[in-house]
Amino acid sequence: MSSAPSSQDQPLGLTVHTLPEPLNTGAQAARRTRMGRLKMLVVLLICAAPVIASYLTFYVVRPEGRRNFGELIDPQRSLPDVVGSTLDGKTVNLKELNGQWLLVSVSPAACAQQCARHLYLQRQLREGLGKEKDRLDWVWLVSDAAPVAPALLPALHEATVVRVPPSKLSQWLVPQPGHTLEEHLYLVDPLGNWMMRFPANLDNQGAIGVKRDLDRLLRAASHWDKAGR
Repeated sequence: MSSAPSSQDQPLGLTVHTLPEPLNTGAQAARRTRMGRLKMLVVLLICAAPVIASYLTFYVVRPEGRRNFGELIDPQRSLPDVVGSTLDGKTVNLKELNGQWLLVSVSPAACAQQCARHLYLQRQLREGLGKEKDRLDWVWLVSDAAPVAPALLPALHEATVVRVPPSKLSQWLVPQPGHTLEEHLYLVDPLGNWMMRFPANLDNQGAIGVKRDLDRLLRAASHWDKAGR
């Protein structure tokens, strides 16, 4: 004679809702992917915000009546992937110069009167930045293989001097119509973009205009650009 079933001996119940639903799992994974991408985009925007803000400050939000002395380059041109050499024969890629503001001049090694004038102005303009001067390098791009006069070398101890074939330079820097590369000073930003060309044959009054532009640019970029590469 079998005993009556105990109240604890109940059939195992299975319900559909206890099983994972493949469609719901896929939808959740898609949502997680979208959220991950959104968070990554937010982080990138936060990191880029200082750079964007400084460029908006200089290029867009301009006080009434303000004028740049230098000519803005549009579109900007990034430092080329060109290998040059220092005066002591070491190789250097121009792209390695990014990370600093660069005030650039170009001339043959003979460095005639205009070249000497530019080198003097580059040094003086950098010194004129005071405590901000370490954010700017002054660069002389030598456009031939001739030797630099020994008498000129002491004045170049704080400069970056790189020999670059003129054919390579002309693919990057462009003078104003009717002028040559040697007649201008050029400004490259810390991101490696040639972004400004100063008028040909600068005089002392013109140097004041260059100084004004440099002050504005460094001030606008002060919250993201620091000295050193």
